[in-house]
Amino acid sequence: MDKKTLLKRGLVAMAASYTALIGAGYTVYLLATGWSNKQKLAGRKASFAENTDIENEWFKHQVQAPWSIKTEDGLTLRATFLPNSHGNGKVAILAHGLHHSREQMIPYARLFMDDGYSVLMPDARAHGRSDGNVIGFGWLDRTDYQQWIDAVIANQGEQVKIVLMGISMGATTVIATSGQVLPHNVRAIVEDSGFRNVFQEGKFRLWHKYHVPSSVLMPIANDFAKHMAGYAFREGDILAEIEKNKLPILMFHGAKDKTVPVGDAYALYDRANEPKQLVIDDEAAHISSIRTQPSQYRQTLAEFLKKYV
Repeated sequence: MDKKTLLKRGLVAMAASYTALIGAGYTVYLLATGWSNKQKLAGRKASFAENTDIENEWFKHQVQAPWSIKTEDGLTLRATFLPNSHGNGKVAILAHGLHHSREQMIPYARLFMDDGYSVLMPDARAHGRSDGNVIGFGWLDRTDYQQWIDAVIANQGEQVKIVLMGISMGATTVIATSGQVLPHNVRAIVEDSGFRNVFQEGKFRLWHKYHVPSSVLMPIANDFAKHMAGYAFREGDILAEIEKNKLPILMFHGAKDKTVPVGDAYALYDRANEPKQLVIDDEAAHISSIRTQPSQYRQTLAEFLKKYV
């Protein structure tokens, strides 16, 4: 075989490998950000299924008001507002996790309602009954939650006191929101199992869940996200946002978390400003501290918020 033929075949093989690599990166982008209407419905069912029967029955008997906002990019996002008949002028805005819906937050809504709060439970963009099919991973959602804050103030009055509380992707959402310029009504942040960086979390999940070369594919997926999703994964630097936050922040994380490494909790805590509190549950996996230590979880939440709200 002559050199010219060898060179030609080598170039063809390289082109095929490059094309396959780009295709794999595009697939990673689609798997990360894409969420169909059928999957949204499955996420709602999963959210109910993960709650206890008592929690779901409690939710059914609450007064529920439908709320909605229109985002800057034209999506209608929907939420449920639970007014508290024994309310004390305080509202908790909750943020659910990836691939779930507002109903995942029913156990947390119950805690806040018992403590005298009214509760707003939004569906994140591309989740539940909200519009969209591109997941924001907390980064796009931070501007959505600024709008939910404004909606609460408009509905409940200028004196309302607001707490933001989220789990997993929702935890990242409220941390990212806390780094924005917020009205004085927002008094505290509570996050459970949030991650420190959208790009790094993507790498972690790719390798630990699918065992694929995340260091190669995530940069390609990042470029697709930048041009197709309206944000690059690398932009989602949650550590930088928590440094901007000046509000009291309470943080929960499970030592046995296999979805978001517990190291993320320590990294976020180190960058956070005072006042701050970190609770590591040695027995908890991802977002399961509310189950493994329910009494301690409730007491810690109530005592922390009592000091600052």
